[in-house]
Amino acid sequence: MFELIMNVLLFGFLGFTFFTHVLEAKVPKSFLKNPYNLKPDMWPKVIIGLLMICLAINIYRIIKKNKGKEDFNFKALLASAKDFLKSKMFLGMLIIAFAAAIIETVGFVVTVFIVLFLYGMLLGERRIVRLLIISVVLALLLQIIFGGLLDVVLPRGTVPFLRNFALWMENLI
Repeated sequence: MFELIMNVLLFGFLGFTFFTHVLEAKVPKSFLKNPYNLKPDMWPKVIIGLLMICLAINIYRIIKKNKGKEDFNFKALLASAKDFLKSKMFLGMLIIAFAAAIIETVGFVVTVFIVLFLYGMLLGERRIVRLLIISVVLALLLQIIFGGLLDVVLPRGTVPFLRNFALWMENLI
């Protein structure tokens, strides 16, 4: 039952995002001049559309599989919700929500470092020094790949010394 409700909520969220943010996204005039250009709003439309189709299929399968079962009710939902709030999946969701809240303030590199470190701890890595080194290397590698090679503008942060570090990293690349 909990899985069904989460799927319905995710379907609703994606639908809201599709109609309020993706369809109303402004397309630069330079893209409109060339009819062969893939417009920047195309991939979000495709990805969200495919996700919504997959969620609809999953919702149908959940209902079909569990129809008529005794534990497919709201009482069972409350029992499973307690277990979910204690699960690693929920902690992982909290880590991502935390990252989304801090990325504009501290920047991409620091946020990715924190996420990688916390996920490593969540997954059971107990060698802290190794986890720190891997998190730093991967965060810097992602900065180099996306910021340098793919030329994606990543959040630099608003904290002065972290912003200066991000700008310094961009100049190195």
